Order: sequence, then C-alpha cells, then structure tokens
Amino acid sequence: MNKLPGQLDELQELMYAEGKHAVLVVLQAMDAGGKDSTIRSVFGRINPQGCRVWNFKAPSARELSHDYLWRVHHRAPGRGYIGVFNRSHYEDVLIVRVKNLVEEKRWKRRYEHINNLEKLLTDEGTVIRKFYLHISKDYQKKRFQRRLDRPDKHWKFNPADLKERAHWSDYRRAYEAVLERCSTEAAPWYVIPAEKRWYRNLLISTIMVETLESLKMEYPKPDFDASTISID
Repeated sequence: MNKLPGQLDELQELMYAEGKHAVLVVLQAMDAGGKDSTIRSVFGRINPQGCRVWNFKAPSARELSHDYLWRVHHRAPGRGYIGVFNRSHYEDVLIVRVKNLVEEKRWKRRYEHINNLEKLLTDEGTVIRKFYLHISKDYQKKRFQRRLDRPDKHWKFNPADLKERAHWSDYRRAYEAVLERCSTEAAPWYVIPAEKRWYRNLLISTIMVETLESLKMEYPKPDFDASTISID
C-alpha cells in the first residue's frame, strides 16, 4: 500500500506529459461515508497542479439557470489531469429523488442523460472511475457521535444530517437504482467497503494505478538530441 500513492503520482505526471488522457473520479457515499478522508489518503500525494477536486453541494442561482448537468460538464478534467468529484451529477437522481425536488418523470429521465454525458466524455478520451463508499447505518451513527464528542470535529457536524439519516432506506433504494442503471463498461461503478479506511484506500489506490497503467502511456519524444547539449 505504501508504494501505491507514489505510483499514482508518477503515473499522473506521465499522463500530464503525454497529454492524451484525462481521468474523472466520482466519489459518492452516505453522509460520514469518508469521501474527504479518501481524497486526502488516496490523492493527497499527487502534484496539486495535476489533480483538481470539486465539491458539489446545493446548486447556486447561476447553476440553476442552466440545465442540471451544466455545472458538472463545466468541471470535467482536461487532458493530462485527474479530476475528483466529491459528490457529483448523481445528486440529481439521489437527493432530488428522495426529497421530491422535481417530479418523478423528470428525474427518471436523468439516468439516460447521465449515461450519455459519461459516454461523451469517454469517447473523447476521459477515463471515468466511480466509487460508492459503502457504510452501514450503525457505522454512520458512530461517525456522527465522534463528531459530537470531539470539539475539533464539531465543524463537520450538521444537525441537518440527522434529517437526511431518517431517509436512510430511501437513499439506499436511490443508490441501488444508480448502481443498476448507470454502471457501464466505459464508466463502471465500484462498491467499496469503507468502514476500514486502510482497506478502502488500498482498493481505490489499486484500481486507480491499474487503470492508469492500462493506458500504456509514454513520455513524448523530445525534438532535440540531449547528448549534444552542454550546459556551462
């Protein structure tokens, strides 16, 4: 495991140098599922110039003036970069569904929209890996209690999260639909057991390293002969 973060950093540098591929990582989980710590542990060693992290919370007024996928497509990584979505476009078939924010016939159409967007990205050279960090309801309770017990973690506790917790079964059904309808060969979902952090990090790091190695990347050949250059 100790070698994997360094390997991931080296592969990202190679991807940047080659400039042919981009990688989009989607992280979804129930509240307290470990998205933030996953980003720190798995992607923290990557050169920050080559890895961009985006958090998708409630849409702004400007974002609401566009279609619901606009803010996501706008932040898809460019070639040479790894983009990490902390929550994502899937909120529009998760919280939107559970809280009845739009009518059912609208959010039901969105599975196909999302698949089409991800196909567009993959067709144009973006590799997509989607990770659902799976935790139990009991584990979530322990994590919430930890935030209450530690003053240095109070900032992470939001009483509104308890209202969301009351919809646990509804969110579970919404996630089951996402995993069933939006896991494709080009943009697969990985269900990651997330209650043991070391194991979670190992799985995701291994998948990321294997994914980048599968691209068979090469450093670009220089347009000069290095052996003929002397630096005084």
